[in-house]
Amino acid sequence: MHLLSVEHITKTYGEKVLFKDVTFGVEDGDKVGIIGVNGTGKSTFLKVVAGVEQADSGSISVGNRVVVRMLAQDPVFQPGETALEHVLGGDSPQLKAVQGYAAAMEAITLHPESEEHQAALIAANQRMDELDAWQLENEAKTALSKLGIQQYDAKVETLSGGQRKRVAMAAALLLPSDVLILDEPTNHIDNDSVAWLEGMLQKRRGALLMITHDRYFLDRVSNRVIELDRGEAHFYQANYSRFLELKLEREEREAASEAKRQNLLRNELAWIRRGAKARTTKQKARIDRFEALKAAGPKAADGKLDLSVASSRLGKKIVEIEDISKSYGDRTLIRGFSYIAVPEDRVGIVGRNGSGKSTLLRLIAGKLEPDSGTVDIGPTVKLGWFSQEREEMDESLRVIEYIREEAEQVKTADGTAISAGQMLERFLFSPTMQWTPIAKLSGGEKRRLQLLRVLMSAPNVLLLDEPTNDLDIATLTVLEDYLDDFPGVVFVVSHDRYFLDRTVEKIIAFENGVITHHTGNYSDYQSGAEKREQTEPAAADKSGAGKSTVAGSGAAAPSQQARERALKMSYKEQKDFEAIDGWIEEAEGELTRIAAAMEAASSDSAKLQELMAQQQQAEEKLEALMERWTELNELAEKIEAQKRG
Repeated sequence: MHLLSVEHITKTYGEKVLFKDVTFGVEDGDKVGIIGVNGTGKSTFLKVVAGVEQADSGSISVGNRVVVRMLAQDPVFQPGETALEHVLGGDSPQLKAVQGYAAAMEAITLHPESEEHQAALIAANQRMDELDAWQLENEAKTALSKLGIQQYDAKVETLSGGQRKRVAMAAALLLPSDVLILDEPTNHIDNDSVAWLEGMLQKRRGALLMITHDRYFLDRVSNRVIELDRGEAHFYQANYSRFLELKLEREEREAASEAKRQNLLRNELAWIRRGAKARTTKQKARIDRFEALKAAGPKAADGKLDLSVASSRLGKKIVEIEDISKSYGDRTLIRGFSYIAVPEDRVGIVGRNGSGKSTLLRLIAGKLEPDSGTVDIGPTVKLGWFSQEREEMDESLRVIEYIREEAEQVKTADGTAISAGQMLERFLFSPTMQWTPIAKLSGGEKRRLQLLRVLMSAPNVLLLDEPTNDLDIATLTVLEDYLDDFPGVVFVVSHDRYFLDRTVEKIIAFENGVITHHTGNYSDYQSGAEKREQTEPAAADKSGAGKSTVAGSGAAAPSQQARERALKMSYKEQKDFEAIDGWIEEAEGELTRIAAAMEAASSDSAKLQELMAQQQQAEEKLEALMERWTELNELAEKIEAQKRG
């Protein structure tokens, strides 16, 4: 069934063309993902389709009786309404029946002897029966609960921004619609809620248009993709995985076409340079063809983000968390948590919203003090804090002023010094955009700018609090590549399962008031959780089967610990542990000296062979030292954990 038609729509913002001459249709069952780089106009595109904004030209046609609903990034609420009232506050007959029944129940409670109110209650009851609306309130509460809202009677104005967004999403899911439009539905909800929402949308009837940067979510829910790219829309009948294949094929075809154009252009240019006379019709036509070939050149390619920013060297001591606790009022978020970071740690922090994930990051960053215990940061640590909020940004500043507050210039990984303006260009901020006030940027552009400022400080320990919110897929991909080569330590709070799978090797999970450690990425943790759910009930049924756990430590049962021998370093291991950082530094210096000598002896083949042999020996020595360094630090971590146990 055809639901909606978009005909030749165009929208500009100042001199920038967001999208031009876009035409497509939406059928019942279509689940369309809208993707593109931040600032390309994705949210504006959805608003135009929803009728919230007008296109500069073109038209939107909606079928008779087709209901279109949109969940905006900044939903509007009525003053004083509760979460449940907002979800049940729609205009469908079923929702009106629920509202009427609630009003009749309230009236009969106040005036139980009133025949008028009794008649009204009977009528409301019959209306609920007619419309089969009895389950609606339960469904509303279920949706709120699954999205992390447990207090149904909480006033919406008292909730956080993320909680308000979730209330609006519950309403959008519950209200009947033929075309549902969602702008970043996975922002501000935790992993469990994302999985629930994914299942809901897979089963939902009607059509769906959505913007999301969650690649697992997009892959599992969508069956069509619209990519906005430099003012043009490209259409793919595919989910995200297949879209990547089809896009690669399209770009290869375009590259082949451009190569052919370039060959023709070279031939025509050679003819022109030989002295073409433009008097005859044939010659004039050939000159016209040359001009047409020049004009048919490809659009300027999208800029490519470059995150090759240098980081500071880390010493032996990084982040040591010992027995910390943190409470707010009567609620304890963290109790007795300990952790020692080791070099190149990649730690994902997961759990329900409000469980304490961001609080843990703030404790590490020194933005909060623990109620008890200590957070000890090593002397060589340089923290980079990328928060999920933008409260630190003075939006009256211009883009370049905001970056220059951090640094006028920065060294890249290869040692090259570049200015703040040049770095902004690498981050897709053109010279013109650099003098734009921050307030005029899109949400994604602000996040990209915030990320650049963090990296301009050359950190060696990154604390990333929901880094995937509002960043486009292209930026996330490059950030993931950057983290692959980042020599420091990363702690990341995220609900993006794909991002966690790509970047982390350990999981710290907040589970029902207990913090646990797990080795592996998020999928490994999730798989382990499913196995534990299956085995724990069986284990609990066994008579005499007791279990002792230490929150946050992943320690073995006390009886097992007693059987394990006490770990300690030998005299040689202790000496090596104290000296190995210096040995590594010397080995790296030797490699630098050899590289300089090879460059100076580039014309002396005999000398080069000798130096290459020295280089191989030095590299093998450094590799052996790094293996020894890892072995000793792992042993030190185990000893420390045993002491705490």
